[in-house]
Amino acid sequence: MSEYSLQPDSDYWALATRQLAQADAVMARLIACYPHTQLQSRGNAFETLARAITGQQISIKAADTVWQRLLALTAVNPAAIAAQPAIALRTCGYSQRKVEYLHDLARHFADGLVDPSVWPNMDDAAIIADLTQIRGIGQWSAEMFLMFNLLRPDVLPVDDIGLQNAFAMHYPELQPFNKAGLRRYAERWQPWRSVATWYLWRSLDPVAVAY
Repeated sequence: MSEYSLQPDSDYWALATRQLAQADAVMARLIACYPHTQLQSRGNAFETLARAITGQQISIKAADTVWQRLLALTAVNPAAIAAQPAIALRTCGYSQRKVEYLHDLARHFADGLVDPSVWPNMDDAAIIADLTQIRGIGQWSAEMFLMFNLLRPDVLPVDDIGLQNAFAMHYPELQPFNKAGLRRYAERWQPWRSVATWYLWRSLDPVAVAY
């Protein structure tokens, strides 16, 4: 099963930031504040999804601690994760449910139930449908994969707490917050909603996270 690595070229990011800045004064300010950051892909589909599972419902700092313990325990690939007993993964800080998610993720990859080589040629909705057959990969995790692995430019993860908090902070006139209102407002960011989300995240934490 082939792995791939994508990085947004300079024209992609330059065009996105230019159009966002023209469409939205808040975006213009945030883009100016964080001029040397952009989405980066680690390229490894299994690792990205394992990281997404690790980060579910815990802080970035806690997720990084658990991830580093996992790296100290084993290689992060389908065969290695499948071979780890639940107790070993639990010692890294994973809940029993997340252990089950990791094992199911490993099974899907090892048994060929998913094929990352075809995802670059599929649309976002089809990839989400493919991914959410895996236990523990819901809408949010699939959206993180689209953004951080495939670098899809127009993903809006409305369930992400960081995005919600940043939107509330920078657009107080649009409060009280609701997801429908965020979706409506974000129409002006199309086709660069991933990029807009990235800058809103940076306003909460300038240190970029890569899945």
